[in-house]
Amino acid sequence: MRFVIIICLFFQVLTTSAFGQAYQYHTVAAGETVYSISKKYDISQETLLKLNPEAKEGLQVNAKLVIPMSLEESETAVKKAVSFNSHKVQKKETLYSLSKQYGVSVEDIKKYNKQLYSKELQNGETIQIPVFVIDESTPDKVIIAENKERPAPGKVIIEERNPDIRNSRTFPENKPAAQTGKTREHIILPKETKYGIARKYRMTVNELEALNPKAGILQPGTMIRVNTDVLDQPVIITNDAFEFYEVQPQETMYGLTRRFQVAEDSLIALNPALKDGLKWGMVLKVPTKDSKGNKLDELFEVKGEAMPSSELSKMDLSKNIKSYDPKNLVLMLPYNLSKINNDSISNAKELIQKDRVLRISLDFYSGAIMAVERAKELGISTNLRVYDTQNQAGKVSSLIDANDFRNVDAVIGPLLQATSEEAASKLMSLKVPVISPMTNRELRSIPNLYQSRPSDEMLREAMIVYLQNNSQGKNVIIVADGASSAIKSKLVSALPSARILNPQANNVTESNLASVLDKSRENWVILESENIALLGSATSALNRLARNNRITLFTTYKNSTFESDVVNNEHLGELRFHFPSEYKEFDESVTDSFVDAYKSKYGYVPSKYTVRGYDLTLDILLRLGAMGTMEESVNANIITEYVENKFLYKPKTNGGFYNDAIYIMHLNKDLTLSVAK
Repeated sequence: MRFVIIICLFFQVLTTSAFGQAYQYHTVAAGETVYSISKKYDISQETLLKLNPEAKEGLQVNAKLVIPMSLEESETAVKKAVSFNSHKVQKKETLYSLSKQYGVSVEDIKKYNKQLYSKELQNGETIQIPVFVIDESTPDKVIIAENKERPAPGKVIIEERNPDIRNSRTFPENKPAAQTGKTREHIILPKETKYGIARKYRMTVNELEALNPKAGILQPGTMIRVNTDVLDQPVIITNDAFEFYEVQPQETMYGLTRRFQVAEDSLIALNPALKDGLKWGMVLKVPTKDSKGNKLDELFEVKGEAMPSSELSKMDLSKNIKSYDPKNLVLMLPYNLSKINNDSISNAKELIQKDRVLRISLDFYSGAIMAVERAKELGISTNLRVYDTQNQAGKVSSLIDANDFRNVDAVIGPLLQATSEEAASKLMSLKVPVISPMTNRELRSIPNLYQSRPSDEMLREAMIVYLQNNSQGKNVIIVADGASSAIKSKLVSALPSARILNPQANNVTESNLASVLDKSRENWVILESENIALLGSATSALNRLARNNRITLFTTYKNSTFESDVVNNEHLGELRFHFPSEYKEFDESVTDSFVDAYKSKYGYVPSKYTVRGYDLTLDILLRLGAMGTMEESVNANIITEYVENKFLYKPKTNGGFYNDAIYIMHLNKDLTLSVAK
């Protein structure tokens, strides 16, 4: 039943508009002007410039402009929410009835209650109803601090645009808050961020969110509560030269000056609050470029030397979204839907039961759809196009030839190696990122091809690094058969003090193993084989020896033989079996919003392919929303993690990118899985 629902949903996407198509893109052609484009789409120039503020500085050929496909608000007057009414939903109330009751549109209610984009109104829930005023002022009066040049050490050059509006708004004080003292109101301006507002009012981002628990995504015109302690300067909007940075625990002034390559007096000049000392949670204005104009990776680099991936901090991109423009996404998977009779459920069920690739594709697709819905809750709408590749490189080529991919932000798929490489090759000239979702084979080096699943060789290398870094003081034993000679050589080279035990006739005895164990310390046994007899005998013998010895079992690659009935899972649990993996299994005992939502929708626990579709799609949408492009997210060297998967893309030597984020998992005695420390 679950697959029938999913496949019906898939057909619906093929025959109707995709998610979030309130906007479309227009690619600027030579000779076009703001006036000509506004006339072409029957919108005002003011509306066009409001959605595309960069166009005020002039239009660039091939630039992408956001164009509204429908306008619900007046173009001559902008509605701004100045306060909210809290409303507890009663039985039989609908969004339509509430819109009539409060005199606002259904879209206005959804805009300030993001969860309503993806689920129905719930009896008993409390929602926020906006109260609007009409602002007749022009939309481009925004306070901006713009830097014409990067200051030399000890010198700061700042020019304020529209300084006359600096104090144009009043902020009446309110009664003292319960725990935070006196507060005042702040009306959010276009492009303001939580970092910028927190900095102005000498707050941490956590303090700002605590004062405004229902604020969610910042919307221009919305009122929020802030401290009364305010810096004597306008709220600063970031540009290419500067961004905001939240001070982390145990950071020092010296470390910050090294990280951002700026003199201490310059950092204090940019952030006067530092005169009172550096504090955890402070929001600082920091440079994004060094003195030569080279871009700094303010998140993870010091003096241009990247930190090891093992020391990288995970980044929650949902809290760093900067671009809310609709994202153009293409999903290319092998459905072979031409074999399904649209009017025959039995035919669909039969094909799904027989076709494993189709089952994987539908699972992946259902996860991707839920990721699109989640992104919409966060404010990112998606124009999703879905194509059936039929698992043929020729079909992929013809699909690309027959459709316009010029404005596509990213392609997810196709599923397998040959089709992924074909798509990337065809789209290379357009520089459209193609993210291979599933294959673990080494892909060709194509500049726009992203391998999101680490290859088997990457898994082995990650396990070897883990063993090198953590085996000091351990008695390391390598057990490898003749077919595993290549990995055995790598292990011997990486762990020169390890003991070697060569199996005889695909068998290893308890006495053989006992002869190389050390009762006085931990024994780390690395088992390398795909032979079912060897794995069975070795794990059984090690399990018996573990009664009187401290033994942990490892492998550099968990092949399918480890899943056979001959290898006892309870033995692996007793031996705390460690192996590398591209994903971790979610813990069903721990509440997870995606897993719970999926079970509620389909009645099943999501498969690893469903979770993969969700994690990968959400990651791409958030990278586009936070960083602008996939390549910029690679340059930022960020590591992201979701339900089961994490992503750290790195450039390949000859072109393209690979995911270097790998888990080292270990099996517990109760047969649950944990990430190894």
